[in-house]
Amino acid sequence: MATGEHLSSSGGFESSAFGAEDGGMEVLANGLGVNTSEVEARVDDGNIQEAESSLRGGLSLNDEEARALLGRLEYQKGNVEAALRVFDGIDLQAAIHRFQPSLSEKPPSRRSRSRNESPHSVPQHAASLVLEAIYLKSLSLQKLGKLNEAAQECKSVLDAVEKIFHNGIPDVLVDNKLQETVSKAVELLPELWKQTGCYQEALVAYRRSLLSQWNLDNDCCVRIQKRFAVFLLYSGVESSPHSLAAQIDGAFVPKNNLEEAILLLMILLRKFFLGKTEWDPTVMEHFTFALSLCGKTSVLARHLEEVLPGIYHRCDRWNSLALCYSCAGQNEVALNLLRKSLNEHEKPDDFVALLLAAKICSEDCLLASEGAVYARRVIANAKEKDEHLKGAGLRFLGICLQKLAKAASSDHQRSLLLSEALKSLHEAINFESHNPDLIFELGLQYAEYRNTDVALRYAQQFIDVTGGSILKGWKLLALVLSAQRRYPEAEVAIESALDETAKWEKGPLLRIKAKLKEARSLSTEAVETYRSLYGLVHAQRKSFGSFRSNSQIENDKANEFEVWHGLASLYSSLSRWKDAEICLEKAKALMPHSADILHVEGVKMGLSFTKLFSRLFAKKEMRILMVGLDAAGKTTILYKLKLGEIVTTIPTIGEGLYEGLDWLSNNIANRETKDLYFCGLKEGKSI
Repeated sequence: MATGEHLSSSGGFESSAFGAEDGGMEVLANGLGVNTSEVEARVDDGNIQEAESSLRGGLSLNDEEARALLGRLEYQKGNVEAALRVFDGIDLQAAIHRFQPSLSEKPPSRRSRSRNESPHSVPQHAASLVLEAIYLKSLSLQKLGKLNEAAQECKSVLDAVEKIFHNGIPDVLVDNKLQETVSKAVELLPELWKQTGCYQEALVAYRRSLLSQWNLDNDCCVRIQKRFAVFLLYSGVESSPHSLAAQIDGAFVPKNNLEEAILLLMILLRKFFLGKTEWDPTVMEHFTFALSLCGKTSVLARHLEEVLPGIYHRCDRWNSLALCYSCAGQNEVALNLLRKSLNEHEKPDDFVALLLAAKICSEDCLLASEGAVYARRVIANAKEKDEHLKGAGLRFLGICLQKLAKAASSDHQRSLLLSEALKSLHEAINFESHNPDLIFELGLQYAEYRNTDVALRYAQQFIDVTGGSILKGWKLLALVLSAQRRYPEAEVAIESALDETAKWEKGPLLRIKAKLKEARSLSTEAVETYRSLYGLVHAQRKSFGSFRSNSQIENDKANEFEVWHGLASLYSSLSRWKDAEICLEKAKALMPHSADILHVEGVKMGLSFTKLFSRLFAKKEMRILMVGLDAAGKTTILYKLKLGEIVTTIPTIGEGLYEGLDWLSNNIANRETKDLYFCGLKEGKSI
């Protein structure tokens, strides 16, 4: 009798198949054998009961074990429907009750069992046979398109295992076939729930597979963790909160899908770095996407630095790190990495590195000339399949030239650079006619050149292209309209933007709205708008708490400064000096060296001096102060006082007049006049 292909073994049953002389197979179990040809013939005739009896009697099996073995034979032959009819007769609950006492008993001592015998061997093998049958039943239902029933059957396998093994599957002395069945069922269940559209059940199944004691091998665990992370990232289904019972004191508990996915991917990357599993580049791709969503690119950079050498080309690693650091606001670090990558001995013509370097340089006036070099290299090398990148190169070239124009040493050079910048941007529009960034840049350029009509057209075009979903388009439109003194229309644009903008992004719009109210002399409404802006900043700080990034902290600080600075300017214009002083102190605490604060203080002081002069320069005091002044000085003082201007420098006999209380002492012709001045000043102070 020639040896045939072995069927799936059931361990201690020694269940295997051998080719028989009549063309059938012989199944061996418990030291007994049965030819399957007769059994299969009875199944084909629909006599499942007789086939089951034949196996039960020939192999000393109970009802569930016989049906499980018979169903497995049919499934392996490809008779899915026949296998399903056989599996339907298995009473899983009865089998569980029968296995529980045996598996929970105290294992026999080493002396009382043979060397090759393991504790619970027969009960485990019997459980393995029945549980495998239910797992195969789930697969059969899946092939027949009955996904919900398949998921329920697969779930029943795991429920049965938890009932049989109260403390989880032990690490040792477990039947291999039983462990294999459990591992496959753990992997299959969440996939079945996803196919049925029951995503919350899939989430529960994934968490159950990772939190319960299934004794999964490392590769199986890695596959489940990766699939779960992908599901959390891309399914669009918000996970339910974690059970408090599953939380460990001091452990990090994810608050949402994104945090949970990032945690899983970090665990996977740690396994890769420690050599516990093979490298999977898709895990890093998913991790990059997840951290980009929450703006934690500095964390991504640290993990990229931990990747073992040889996995990525060093230039690719430098470029990826540069992109991460650039997004994190560390442009200097990013540019140094790109300079290494663009070295003549590395990849000097890499488009990604050139474009990123040009972009970084275009944001800094001091680096604009270097950025123009990178942009010109992109334009020169963008040919054939890469010609579409020429538009991006022209755009960055135009921005860099515009930055250079601001620092030009002569009007002629400035004019040439500005015209060349506009020419580059208009050439870029031929390649990227619908690029919103390019349209916005053109609008901004024309706005800076005071060509508000063209700037307005590009601002409106930008809003049309983006559907009004980007904040900076509304800001540009409102600012251009305000430059044309069309304040009501600018306010309408801001109100439209506020309706389309998320709560935490309304800060800049509220600030513009307050400025527009000031321009229309609506002081009360401007103050209310500033209060709304301050409330938004305070709520944002409280909401994010310690999870704010450095850029968010700086933005909050800048927004709060704008509130106090705006209020100080507003109160100064209303001559509410006490309120203005309080607001200035608040602003100083945030940015003590800001030029805006000095400007407001100067305006406040100037207005105070105007009021003081208006009280000092009554007829009596003016006669005293004018003693010793020439005709030009007298005329200038009278003219400025008539216009209500601040007296700063007045031509006199001696030197110029300067601000301060002692400025006149050096400019009056003789001591007698000086004494008269101080008498007048004292009288003026007491008025």
